[in-house]
Amino acid sequence: MREPDFSRGLLPAIIQDAATHGVLMLGYMNEEAYRRTQETGYVTLYSRRRQALWVKGETSGHYLKVVEIHIDCDGDSILVRAIPAGPTCHLGSYSCFAEDGDLLGSFLGHLWRIIEVRAAESSAASYTYRLLSAGVPRIAQKVGEEAVETLIAALSQSKERLSEEAADLLYHLWVLLYASGVQLSDVEAVLRRRHERRP
Repeated sequence: MREPDFSRGLLPAIIQDAATHGVLMLGYMNEEAYRRTQETGYVTLYSRRRQALWVKGETSGHYLKVVEIHIDCDGDSILVRAIPAGPTCHLGSYSCFAEDGDLLGSFLGHLWRIIEVRAAESSAASYTYRLLSAGVPRIAQKVGEEAVETLIAALSQSKERLSEEAADLLYHLWVLLYASGVQLSDVEAVLRRRHERRP
């Protein structure tokens, strides 16, 4: 595994959402911040203004839980893939690079978090909550129905209609996975293992 080269001082640390791949923020790390990030599993940065270490989220509660760390080919920058516990930006945005509620990165990752929020809110006005309340058999039935509608669209309808039906299928599949206790990362791990076994 590559190691960062701190001989030149602070290194930029790009923090990326592990689920959506959206860039959350840019910070800086010295050797101690890097070591603490590895040890604690939470992003720790070095504040150039305060000249001190700080754990991202220590005052807001919006921590960044580390999934993995990568060092670039020259050892002079750090990529941290993390799971955010709330907004990353001190202005309340999802990302320091987002404005007005923009959701950077893949929306499929955001969709997973939206399902989690709807489940926790327990509002009967939410279709997602009502679907989850109906249980796995009903959700599985909906996945089957949406799969058939997707096949029909693929065989005899427009690309736009296929996109709409595929969106319905993916949404219901995400809800089924969530209701069954299967994480997206579990599915990704299976796909990665299969890819790595290719001849």
